[in-house]
Amino acid sequence: MNVGIDSISLCVPESFYPLTDLAEKHGIDPNKYLYGLGQEKMSVPSPDEDIVTLAAGAANPILTDDVRASVSTVILATESGIDQSKSAGLFVHGLLGIKSNCRVIEFKQACYGATAALQMATDMVRQRPDEKILIIASDIARYEQDSLGECTQGAGALAMIISANPRLLNLHHARGMHSFDVMDFWRPNGHKAAQVDGHLSIEVYLESMRQAWNNYKDNGGHQLSELPWLCFHQPFTKMSKKAFTALKENEPQQGAELTDLSYEHSLLYGRQIGNTYTASLYIGLLSLLENNPQDLTEQNIGLFSYGSGSVGEFFSAQVVPGYRQHLRVKEHQEMLSNRQALSHEKYASWFYQSLADHENQIMPKFSNREFRLEKVDGFRRVYGVNTPESNELKKVS
Repeated sequence: MNVGIDSISLCVPESFYPLTDLAEKHGIDPNKYLYGLGQEKMSVPSPDEDIVTLAAGAANPILTDDVRASVSTVILATESGIDQSKSAGLFVHGLLGIKSNCRVIEFKQACYGATAALQMATDMVRQRPDEKILIIASDIARYEQDSLGECTQGAGALAMIISANPRLLNLHHARGMHSFDVMDFWRPNGHKAAQVDGHLSIEVYLESMRQAWNNYKDNGGHQLSELPWLCFHQPFTKMSKKAFTALKENEPQQGAELTDLSYEHSLLYGRQIGNTYTASLYIGLLSLLENNPQDLTEQNIGLFSYGSGSVGEFFSAQVVPGYRQHLRVKEHQEMLSNRQALSHEKYASWFYQSLADHENQIMPKFSNREFRLEKVDGFRRVYGVNTPESNELKKVS
């Protein structure tokens, strides 16, 4: 029985900050960001957007009546959690009106969380083929202002339905994993911004990929020559080139015929969005499927997921015939092209002065998306959705 990704949907904030403007503020050559990191824009959430509103915005378009009736589990993967106890997925569950006889959980392991969710969901569907699993990866990548990591910030969410007989990708059984306790990136309790040792993180990322790849092969995975397309976790898109080079060096004969074309189309969305932590790998996968002009039918894609701290996993999938009919290319590209550029002052205010941290706060309306954070009442977050029937805000808290 084939199990894999049946549908994918993306949601990003309505605003972005150009990295050319950030380079000017930092007094450096813009090419350091544009080419050195491979980043052009960072998506910036408005004060009434967060990982819940982005997650709901990503999932809503792929929740047909049939899917809603079949969803047994909602898994929200994030490292930008809004509560130490309650899953952010429960807010999303309420906003989307998913049935109550359903489990809802949150996964956390840095940027790797969505891959853990994907593998768990795949195994669950293999046991109960009539069920569907909704996975949402939603994050806001935030670093200290004027730090070296500021240029890699971003925000966005990606939702996937995992099912039997999927319409997009069949996941292969082989998986390769590697875990190692290291402090390359972390966010202490009470801190909004992450701490990172950039050089160490790159080294651990690459070593984790080598070890996960070797384990994937040992577990019966494909040869590198059988994986014409590749997607890597993208803390910044230039990291994919580093990973690709390291993988080819690890397999000099098998990788001899692979070129940069193997992964280049996976970078196009990430350049415009920035780092989205748990969603980054899957936004890269979506970018590959939606931007590669070749027909990828029945071709294999290799994927490497990395979460600092650290966990790495290499796995693969095969593209299903007719996949293009089930992509939302127009909607996603319009979402990216219709965003508004922010001034430095507004970007800094929105990114570094969170109103949602207050005990009580009515949120000014900035977002025009379907879902928004309406207020914080005694530290209780209250979200709103415009219902077509009444055009009034439905409260979800």
